[in-house]
Amino acid sequence: MVAPRPQPSPILFLGGAGLPEWIWEDVRAELTAKSVVASYPRTSGATLRHYAEAVLEQAPDRSFTIVAHSVGGVVASEIVAVAPDRVDALLGVAASFPTPGTSFLGALPIPERYIVGLVMRLSGTRPPASMIRSGLGTGLAAADIDRIVAEFDPESQRLYRDRVSPRAFPTHRGYVRTTQDREFLPAAQEKYRAELGGTFHRELPAGHLPMLQDPAALTDIIEEFIAEDG
Repeated sequence: MVAPRPQPSPILFLGGAGLPEWIWEDVRAELTAKSVVASYPRTSGATLRHYAEAVLEQAPDRSFTIVAHSVGGVVASEIVAVAPDRVDALLGVAASFPTPGTSFLGALPIPERYIVGLVMRLSGTRPPASMIRSGLGTGLAAADIDRIVAEFDPESQRLYRDRVSPRAFPTHRGYVRTTQDREFLPAAQEKYRAELGGTFHRELPAGHLPMLQDPAALTDIIEEFIAEDG
């Protein structure tokens, strides 16, 4: 008798800043693994540790695989620091992975870190609609762009400014670069990929939201990543 193939660990999706959970719907519908999309705390003073703790309360029981997008990589880093035994594997999708002791803002290239930091101090963490359309909206259908603009929910400034704790990433980890990205340029993504490490590296010819622009291709990559862990 052939032994049944072990079930993959469930997936915890971490989205980018301000983005609604529905952006993952098409990807989740085609995955073989069970999954959940975490929501972030919506209090203005929430710290990075608060984000990690809130996500862990929503995470599948026992261990899971994280698929982290954009600033979700920062949250994933803190989760790994807080509960390393819970994380089986980690896949970054155009995600930020600052070095320990560095914040999301601190990991941005100069002069972008100073410009973004100043804009946040003056205007908060919700970008103007025009910036959302020209950045996050790259490659998307008009209806999706309109919905993202309408539902964008600003994050706490602490998510961007708090420094990431010392952590050790899981053995199985990988990165998906989005080569047409106007939010995280390829050079920045390469830096984050190198910080994460791992041997699983893939590219998608997409903007910053490949889960909407090409969900089938991203689903295939996630399935491939999961299969390698098995």
